[in-house]
Amino acid sequence: MSRQQRFEKLHVEKLNHQKDSRMPQRLMSLLLACMPLLGFAHGDEPHDDAQGAAATANAPQRLPDGSVFLPKPAQRQMDLRTVLVQAETSARALELNGRVVMDPNAGGKVQAIIAGRVTGGPKGLPLAGQTVKQGEVLAYVTPAVGGGTRSLAVSRLNRLRELSDTVPKKAIEEAEAAVANEQMVAPVSGVISAAYVVAGQVVDARETLFEVVDPARLQVEVLAYDIAVANSIATAYAVVGQDKLPLKLLGVARAMREQALPVTFRVDGALAKQLAVGQPLKVVVQTREQVQGVPVPAAALMKNPANQSVVWVKTSPESYAPHVVTFAPLDGARVIVTSGLRGGERVVTQAAALLNQVR
Repeated sequence: MSRQQRFEKLHVEKLNHQKDSRMPQRLMSLLLACMPLLGFAHGDEPHDDAQGAAATANAPQRLPDGSVFLPKPAQRQMDLRTVLVQAETSARALELNGRVVMDPNAGGKVQAIIAGRVTGGPKGLPLAGQTVKQGEVLAYVTPAVGGGTRSLAVSRLNRLRELSDTVPKKAIEEAEAAVANEQMVAPVSGVISAAYVVAGQVVDARETLFEVVDPARLQVEVLAYDIAVANSIATAYAVVGQDKLPLKLLGVARAMREQALPVTFRVDGALAKQLAVGQPLKVVVQTREQVQGVPVPAAALMKNPANQSVVWVKTSPESYAPHVVTFAPLDGARVIVTSGLRGGERVVTQAAALLNQVR
């Protein structure tokens, strides 16, 4: 083989080697071009991108329509609970602001009739919270006699007593009253709810020294701004923390106060000890008027970004949708939804706040 022939043979082998090395690159380019067709071929299945993403997601997420996709593991972790609700007819209820007041027949004030200096009773000055009995002496008020001193009043009394045969008895009694200590006695049996004096304090006439109340006989007063509501009250409850204290209607005043009618209720004796005079309360009154709706726990109510009241309804095993609703109070723990919810739907009653925060 000549030199020229050997050179041509080497050149041909080099070209063949270059073609073979470019072959994998061409195959790779062809596969990349076909990837979109291979990756999205699902036959006759629907191609909704939002639903597809939600179905394959492994975490809670808010969907474009406002509903929430919540996988089962996340539901168990959040301890989410639902209840099947039903429509019914219930008494219309309203929430009114009230406060605890003393029963005028089981409580009272201790006031000084004359001006003078306060001294302790036989047991000293009582403290707030101390139990007292009706007629018990709580304190003494030593009167201030005119512009002079007590010693002058005592000297005058002694002179009148020496002349008792010649001076009227009335004058002697007046002199004795001028130097006598006034006894401050408990008007009723109960507990000292407030004490306003200390030993040696000088008080004026009509000044309140103590307040006594029977803790088992308290009342609740509310202001009803709607006269029709005040006249149609059937039952009422006072909400204290998680407790509902039944109230008994005593009467509706017939004189307006602060553009409203005062309504007075009595608290059950066993439950009244949970209250204190002056304590503000939320009172739920149920009227004789009936309203149609769907009762749900008050904890099911949430607010959406538009500040509308919503409840979350379970639409599928892993989907929840917010329903904008209108409602009215029912019994302190529940509300009655008058629009936006139908009977037979499942409403989230526990962990609704966590569900409402999913984004």
